[in-house]
Formats: sequence, C-alpha cells, structure tokens
Amino acid sequence: MSSKALVWVRDDFRINNNDALIYATNNHDVVTAVFIFNNEIFDNKREAQKWWLSKSLESFSSDLEKLNIGLEIIKDDEVNFFSKLKTSNKISVYWNKVYEPAEFDKDKKIGKDLSEKKINFKFFKGNVLNEYNKITKNDGTPFKVFSPFWRNAEQFYMERLPDKINKVKKCKKIEILFKKQIKSEDILPKSKWYMKFDKYWAPSESKAHECLENFVNKNILNYGINRDFPSIDGTSKLSPYIRNGQINVRDIWEKCKKLKSNNVGVKKYTNEIGWREFSHSLINYFPQMLKGNLRKEFDNFPWVNNSKFLNAWKRGMTGYPIVDAGMRELYETGWMHNRIRMVVGSFLVKHLRINWKEGEKYFRNCLLDFNEANNVAQWQWVAGCGADAAPYFRIFNPILQGEKFDKQGEYVKRWVPELEKVPSKFIHKPWEMEIKYQEAINTFIGSDYPMPIVIHEKARNDALNAFQSIKKKN
Repeated sequence: MSSKALVWVRDDFRINNNDALIYATNNHDVVTAVFIFNNEIFDNKREAQKWWLSKSLESFSSDLEKLNIGLEIIKDDEVNFFSKLKTSNKISVYWNKVYEPAEFDKDKKIGKDLSEKKINFKFFKGNVLNEYNKITKNDGTPFKVFSPFWRNAEQFYMERLPDKINKVKKCKKIEILFKKQIKSEDILPKSKWYMKFDKYWAPSESKAHECLENFVNKNILNYGINRDFPSIDGTSKLSPYIRNGQINVRDIWEKCKKLKSNNVGVKKYTNEIGWREFSHSLINYFPQMLKGNLRKEFDNFPWVNNSKFLNAWKRGMTGYPIVDAGMRELYETGWMHNRIRMVVGSFLVKHLRINWKEGEKYFRNCLLDFNEANNVAQWQWVAGCGADAAPYFRIFNPILQGEKFDKQGEYVKRWVPELEKVPSKFIHKPWEMEIKYQEAINTFIGSDYPMPIVIHEKARNDALNAFQSIKKKN
C-alpha cells in the first residue's frame, strides 16, 4: 500500500464519523483531501448552496489543517479529474458514498478507471444509518410505505451497531498534490443576495454539534408539539448541516437513543431521519421519480401554466399571509419551517395547480438544505403523486393553517412586516377587514399588501375536479 492517500470529499465536511478519512489517516502517513467543484451541478440550479459550500470548505480546511491534512479545491468534472490520476502518483484513493443515482454512476466509472490503472481505492458507507439496499420486504422488493420501512430500518441498524468508532489520526505533514486549485470564495454565487445568510448560519462541524446539543438539552422533549408552530424555536435546524455532512446522522440517532425515553418528541425527531433514509431508498429503486411522477396516472394531470401566479408564489405575494411568510423566510434565510413547506407546497400544486416540478426547482435553488432525494420525494408527497403520499384531495386551507399554527400572527408579522399592525383576528385573512379598520392602521389590502390571487373555495373545487378528471382517464 502506498504511503500517500487522497480522500475525495463530497457531502462529508466533518472529521468525526467520516469513514473514508478515518481509514486513510489510520493507514497512510500523508493524506490530502480534495473537493472537486463541478460547476455543471451548481450553476443556475443550486445558488444558495454555493454559499454554504464555500463556507464549509473554509471551515473544513481549517479543521483538517490541525491534523496536517491539506484540502485542495479543484474545478473539474469528477470523472475527468480521476482519469488524469496516474499509477506513477503512487497514491491510494478513498471516498464516502452519496446516495443518488448519478453519483453512483460516477463511482462506477471512477472505480473502473482506477482498477484498470491498478490504483488502490476503497469507498465507504456515506451519511446514512443503513445502505438503502439492505432494507427491503421479505420478498426482496422495496418498501413504498414509510412506517414498515422505518420499523425494519431501525431494527436492522440496532442489530448491527458498530462496537467502536475509530478516530482520525494526525498525519506527519501537509503535502500539496495539485497545481491548478481554486479558492473557496471562487465558488460563491455572483449575485450578492446570499450575503444575508451570514446573519442566520455558521456552516461548520463544531456548530452542527453545538446545535444538536442545544436541541437535545432544551427542545427535543417538546418537539412532537412545538415542531408545528413556526414562531417557536422548536426544531433543530440541523438539516443544512446534515445535507452537507457536517454531522453524521448516526451521531444524531445515537444521541437521541441515549436519552432512553419513549417520549413522543424523541420518536418524532428520529422519524425525520427515517424519512430521509426512505427518500434515498425511493430514488434509487425508482430513479424515474427524479424526472417525473412515481404514480403514472398523474402524467395526465391538467397542470396550469401561469407564470404570473408562479412568480407571485416565489416572491411571497399571493395574498395569503402564511404562504407569503414562508416564501419570504426561504429567500431571506435559505431555510423554511417544515410545517410551512407543506403549506406553500400544497398551495402551489393545488390552489394554483402549477406542476410540482416548478416548486422542486425553486426549492433546489434556494434551500441550503437541498437534498435531491428529500426534495423530490417531499414535493411528490405534497402533490399526491409519490410514495406513501398525502392524497391529492387533502388540500391545506392556508387560512385555517395560519389560524391553527400561528394564531397571533407572530410568524407572519416577522416575514410580512407590512401586516405588522393587522389585528390577530384578521392576520390570516386581512382582506376581510373593513376599510375603516384599514384606514385606522394605515394598511391597505390591495396596495400595501396584495389581495388573494385565487379564492380558496373556488381553487379547492377546481383542484378536486382536476383530480377527478385523471381518475376517469385511468
């Protein structure tokens, strides 16, 4: 085995519980980490994540340097990059898996090329509890329903818990391997809209573990209730850190299990890990859902092409305060509360009858926690065309959702400040205020804030009729 190792970093910006990095440092004297920035993946598709990625590379580089491991950033196509690696480099290559069909295809091509050149390589389990192909029904077919999937997945993981987790070792020295490198700031989006993210996030491994500790110590026991109220700090906000691998889901799961509690909040929270695992299973067993409906009857659904309504939804100007607050929170922070994600998603695909793919594309570009499996699976869940999906006829009433989960309008008023003076009685239906009340608070619906772009009752009926039309065709 060579004395030098190259660790290919993808979605694993962490020292702890990083199998590829642990193996490399325990078996080689010199270890170099490389991140390959493939602009084709990010350009005009995942702009928000460019910011998180840039910051992650910066913090991860600093962490690695303390262990005498250099981090080099190369702008290239991944397959092309490894094709230029020569046997004469006398280096071994390691990486952790990413559970997306396109990434598995790259792994195969890169592995084949390295094998032919007789370059030693090895890949490891990525940021999941279980390999997706280990969790199947008794007949070997994949699950399409979450509950039995997660029941089997938890049991499978608990029966195979590792005896101990090795740690990354400090290397002898840092060695530069590649000449043409780019800097982490070269990855930042051209538009400066991302600069506000600094107010809300600190992308680093240490911050991820700090968030986990804070959540487990203060909020997890009440998570089952508080997670539905967007004005309450009731969620962990770990999703961007999980997405970018600043923390391993195994660490989260084990931290929660150490509580030894049957508390509903703990169970609900670990279920969120389960939904992530379920989503990864779905896109690998049914990769067609990355481009279209899993339930093919929805291929005949009469979607509406309305750019005016789509733009109003993106800008948070639909006239429905709870929807608009969510969309503005997304654009401002790169994140959106999960309850509100369901509300804004339902509004797009059911009230506006705009294809879920438009929402998926917009979220992909704006979410710091964008994950291909989660994003596609969740949008198809909302639209009713995915696995174990909410039925299409379940249409969230944005007024009632607001009144139930943001009764006093605290969340709305934070993100839709033009409604700050509106009484809580009208905060989720401000158009019902008499003009004298609008004059009294100097807030005019139709000018200061838009009238609803659709009427709920009519939009709901139109959506149900559209759904009935595809049932008749099938």
